[in-house]
Amino acid sequence: MLLKTFSGGIHPLQKIHHGKGLSEHLAITKPEAPKVVKLPMAQHIGAPCRPLVVAGDRVLRGQLIGETGGFVSAPVHASVSGTVLSVQPERVVGGQTPLTVTIENDFQNETVEFSPADPAALSREELLKRVAAAGIAGMGGAAFPLHVKLSPPEGTKIDYLLLNGAECEPYLTADHRMMLERGETILKGVSILQRILGAGEAIIGIEANKPDAIANLEKLSRGSGIKIQPLRVKYPQGSEKQIIQSLTGRQVPSGKLPAAVGCVVVNVSTAHAVYEAVALGKPVIDRVVTVTGEGIQSPANLELPIGTKVSHLIACCGGLKSETARLISGGPMMGIAIFSEDVPIVKGSSGILALQHGSEDPYGEGPCIHCGRCVRGCPIHLQPYELYSDMLRKDWAAAGKHGALDCVECGSCTYACPAKREVTSAIRVAKRRVQALQRK
Repeated sequence: MLLKTFSGGIHPLQKIHHGKGLSEHLAITKPEAPKVVKLPMAQHIGAPCRPLVVAGDRVLRGQLIGETGGFVSAPVHASVSGTVLSVQPERVVGGQTPLTVTIENDFQNETVEFSPADPAALSREELLKRVAAAGIAGMGGAAFPLHVKLSPPEGTKIDYLLLNGAECEPYLTADHRMMLERGETILKGVSILQRILGAGEAIIGIEANKPDAIANLEKLSRGSGIKIQPLRVKYPQGSEKQIIQSLTGRQVPSGKLPAAVGCVVVNVSTAHAVYEAVALGKPVIDRVVTVTGEGIQSPANLELPIGTKVSHLIACCGGLKSETARLISGGPMMGIAIFSEDVPIVKGSSGILALQHGSEDPYGEGPCIHCGRCVRGCPIHLQPYELYSDMLRKDWAAAGKHGALDCVECGSCTYACPAKREVTSAIRVAKRRVQALQRK
């Protein structure tokens, strides 16, 4: 079968099959839950939630503890049963300090009564209401409230529902394992999403380095009308705009959303959460996280309550090796360095990566040699070296004209740069400044 792809991009070369060989063969396991969970009221793009509990309250697993602060928001639910220790600002990955509910686990696992339903018996509005109530935010990392994505402007025709099973980041394998072990529920979630959107066609795009996942979903999807499309192994194949181009040939215009070209993109793990929300009435309270890297003793794919601290995940994997130099939330390309093991995993957390000494370049940045590799690698067809220069001059108007807001921050330009310049970081600064200017 023809392997589809997009123009631009790079090929990250990592040890052992792009680093995925460390954990892709390891089944999802569910270790003992932590003693304490920390649940930020902002685990999504949009308005943070308002806490509904105070210190001393007893909560049940699945209980609503944070109500939405607007349409672009997603409610938060208790992931364990126990006692609320505090409701106060806590630092999370990225350095922000959102209001956070800390719960001491009583290990009774008392759960609120969920309300199962037959998806076929529900209307589109009822399906969408269940998705919104479950607090589903994109589980591929973007964490955009799903009910908003499933509510395109009136009159918009959605031709394609695209499922992102590419998992193009090196090392990460959580989605891979989900497609192998929970393929049936993913496909049921796809059918629900297709009904909500009225999409004419559903396509699941999977990179060709996951042949077992492709074969499994092809087998399970026979007769369903859902198409499984292998994709060429290239980064960032799983980026929203790139997977649209790969699967449909359509390109999202600058400043527009996928709905503008008749597409909606949803992660495969998000589709599983949709099935649980609609059919079982279960909110998003657990997630599968890959804990991997040469710096971890025993890599694993773990399913744990949302709000579990990174330190607990590491302990479940036997701890860190002595040569470990850096922890990253996410993958090596788009992930964020972790400053403390005390931070929690959230709805958009896909992995914890431990890198050893030697993973970093010892020489630092050099001068730009105008080789054009960052331009060739950019999947959005920007000129990253120009944006880097705009940042150095603090010329935010020029950065806006050169397309800073179109940057998807994939890291391809930094990876491709032979001078080891932190191009992505520079563009990220410029992008935030341009956004601030626009707001002003």
